[in-house]
Amino acid sequence: MAAAEGGGVHGCPVLPLANGRSIPVLGLGTSHQGGYSHDAVVHALQKCGIRHIDTAKRYGCESLLQKAIKESGVKREDLWITTKLWHSDYGYENTKKACLESCERLGVEYLDLYLIHWPDAHVPGKSNREVRAETWRAMEELYEKGLCRSIGVSNFLISHLEQLKEDCVITPHVNQVEYHPFQRPQELVDYCRSRDIVFEGYCPLAKGEALTHPSIIQLAKKYGRTPAQICIRWSIQNGIVTIPKSTKAERIQENCKVFDFTIAEDDVEILNGMHDGRHVSWDPSLIV
Repeated sequence: MAAAEGGGVHGCPVLPLANGRSIPVLGLGTSHQGGYSHDAVVHALQKCGIRHIDTAKRYGCESLLQKAIKESGVKREDLWITTKLWHSDYGYENTKKACLESCERLGVEYLDLYLIHWPDAHVPGKSNREVRAETWRAMEELYEKGLCRSIGVSNFLISHLEQLKEDCVITPHVNQVEYHPFQRPQELVDYCRSRDIVFEGYCPLAKGEALTHPSIIQLAKKYGRTPAQICIRWSIQNGIVTIPKSTKAERIQENCKVFDFTIAEDDVEILNGMHDGRHVSWDPSLIV
């Protein structure tokens, strides 16, 4: 499933969700790791045409993003804003409250996408499955009320998604998971596609580890690009919504220049073949 070229705000391609909405295939990730840069977010919005911002309650920068979005002058309706529910807020009532609080911190009346951040619930006396189902029922309600225009999950594996399917009504619109040349969970990608769940990838540069790999450096030279651009373009060509993180304006600029070239099929295969199963972020495989 390749991204539809064009059709997005400022020429960024979009992918259709099962509910008829369209998500920009390239976004700006934010995090508590490595700090937060107000200037970088403003630059991304004003100068790079970025319209998709990904954050989370856990990152602690929702209220800072409100300021950056205001300063950028970009209209709310032109933005795609994703945030995530942390496990300390799981459960039916807590989820609804946490969503309203995230909206308040972000200064918005609705979220484009709200994600359950992690499959482990940490609730004493209740199974993870029970808590995930209860939490998802609240997400479904937030979606039906229009407070969340799309809902999804993050770091969910096939087993977690299968349980949710049995326990709930609405299929998640998105699953956001670690995705880079060393961590390409194709079975999970195929499963998501079979159920019309858009696959979104974080850590596309493997926290910098991919940038020094000889094969990626070689491809960067071949295409006259940077290693980061090769990784991001490869991810997008594989049909993955991709959200690189950076707090440097010049890096964000570089990360956005990925729509004016195509990686040849043979070279995509070289990158596909680099999967070795390593995680640079959390590993959800031990969560039941």
